[in-house]
Amino acid sequence: MKSLDVKLWGVRKRNTKKPSYDLRWVVAGNVCSEQFRTKGLADNYRSKLLRAMRDGEEFDTVSGLPDSMVEKAPSMTWYAFALKYLAMKWPHAAPNTRDGINESLTAVTVALLDDRPGRPADDLLRKALRNWAFVLPGPEDSDLPTEIANTLHWVAKASRPLADLGDPAIGMAVLDSLKLKLDGTAAAAETVRRKRRTLVNALHYAVDLGEFKENPITVIRWKKPKVVKEVDPRVVANPEQARALLAAVSYIGGYRRARGRRLVGLFACMYYGAFRPAEAVGVKEADLKLPEMGWGTALLNRTRPSVGKRWTDSGETHDDRGLKNRPAEEVRPVPIPPQLVAILRDHLDTFGTAKDGRLFTNERGGVVGSSTYFRVWQEARALALPPAVFASPLAARPYDLRHSALSTWLNSGVDPTEVAERAGNSVEVLLSRYAKCIDGRQETGNRKIEELLREYE
Repeated sequence: MKSLDVKLWGVRKRNTKKPSYDLRWVVAGNVCSEQFRTKGLADNYRSKLLRAMRDGEEFDTVSGLPDSMVEKAPSMTWYAFALKYLAMKWPHAAPNTRDGINESLTAVTVALLDDRPGRPADDLLRKALRNWAFVLPGPEDSDLPTEIANTLHWVAKASRPLADLGDPAIGMAVLDSLKLKLDGTAAAAETVRRKRRTLVNALHYAVDLGEFKENPITVIRWKKPKVVKEVDPRVVANPEQARALLAAVSYIGGYRRARGRRLVGLFACMYYGAFRPAEAVGVKEADLKLPEMGWGTALLNRTRPSVGKRWTDSGETHDDRGLKNRPAEEVRPVPIPPQLVAILRDHLDTFGTAKDGRLFTNERGGVVGSSTYFRVWQEARALALPPAVFASPLAARPYDLRHSALSTWLNSGVDPTEVAERAGNSVEVLLSRYAKCIDGRQETGNRKIEELLREYE
């Protein structure tokens, strides 16, 4: 039936307890309709019908749909779709994001495999998907090891149709599978939420491709694991503990080898300047103003996160990018106290810089890896802290030095707006994350309540 015989009535809200919208149109005198949860979904479907009418497509008199929208037998498997989604996301994704997408697609792919003969071992399945299938640029077929090629061939045959995710029971089973690690124990809440977020985003893309009318995962009533966003006050080191830890770092690896001494400034940046670890690793001499007396300034503009060669375009272990959640060339000026100025001046006098001007290097002169400074930090904690404190969460990770810095600034009475600007956070995120680390609020509240009650006595 030609599109000239089609009349589109539009969208109207239905009188139901749950929000629901009707889209109605007429094809050759037959009234057709579809129901949607939101007006946006209905309007999107309506625009597709209008586009088909403008393009002169023929409409089927039975289904009421143009040829381009008639549902066909499912031909795309989840695995084939996942490869298509990866090719779309990869070029514009940061290295850590690529790693997360790879991990999520691997988990969902394993959950959507049929029980076919010849199933490879689980560890081989995950190895083939994680190291070969969901990495770009992918290898040529001739470069694949035989067992990997056979495994991926089996996956392509055993993968269930993408359309199966339209079944709520299957969608629920896939979501539940994300809650478990390989050993069957519960995965961290943030890991589960990250994997679900990737799955939801992938199926938004499937909607864009016309595979679904609406995202089938977002309609499933599934209880998301709760993520703790507040900083644990137990990790916060006081100034005395922080100084002891920095002093202990200088003793790690001996004086001549200087495995620890060359990293004292790195950890000091995290504590005295609240640098993120990747920001401290990437700081250069040209970014610093270090006067002989008083406060200095760090003009932070680059980060060097350790992500692995597989995920970077350069093939290097460390990415080289702008500040977190900022435009690529934005600079964040951070005032640094005299204590940090003195430590950095001493570092430059003793060790100089790398060829590209970076302050901190490993023993071979390369970029300091997260595993390198983490090992040094653990040895320093054992040296500086009493056994009971060492067993506690106090400054368990280098990142906890940043938590300690921001907590110290807030407790000293620095305006939260100023603290947020120096830290590179929003005020809302800052106060929500460090709410439990701000001392004295209870006493202040008690005093105000007591004063109010006295007025009425």
